[in-house]
Amino acid sequence: MKLDVIKLDGSKAGTVELADEIFDLEPRADILHRVVRWQRNKAQAGTHKVKTRSETSYSGKKIYRQKGTGGARHGDRNAPIFRHGGVYKGPVPRSHAHDLPKKVRKLGLKMALSAKAKAGEIVVLDAAEVAEPKTGPLARQVRALGWKRALVIDGPEVDANFARAAANIEGLDVLPSVGANVYDILRRDTIVLTKAGVEALEARLK
Repeated sequence: MKLDVIKLDGSKAGTVELADEIFDLEPRADILHRVVRWQRNKAQAGTHKVKTRSETSYSGKKIYRQKGTGGARHGDRNAPIFRHGGVYKGPVPRSHAHDLPKKVRKLGLKMALSAKAKAGEIVVLDAAEVAEPKTGPLARQVRALGWKRALVIDGPEVDANFARAAANIEGLDVLPSVGANVYDILRRDTIVLTKAGVEALEARLK
């Protein structure tokens, strides 16, 4: 697959050949779903917590005698059926992460890139570099290029000036190639790959 390479000012800077085994696969919704679910579950904090019967602040004294009242036999007010009592089998802090084979994760990333390539939503940039870390000039260039919800994937390292300039632009995210992931790729309308990012992704996924 061959794509044009552009510069930040919109001018052309040649072409680049993208590997078919990474950018020209047939996307499978089940693989993408598995990888996104794995990512989101791993990112979930899992800090939800409720008080159980042993943790509520009522007295542990028996509320009335065992027999003769005509009511149910209760020990104390901490029982789950009472208002402000403990919660029965409520959530406790835990990890929501689950395992997913590396082969499936790698395949998911390839399919996410292929899906964007088939939709015509991949742009190849000569280099994501600016002379000064100023937001204004970069924001104007991004607006002129029509990038509204874009993810820039650079090589092994992101240019510090570009990262600082892009930090305050709404809808523009910047990641090094090692940070490229299925969830962030799928949720953006435009994927901007630098030439260094293409080389790094191909080396990572081949």
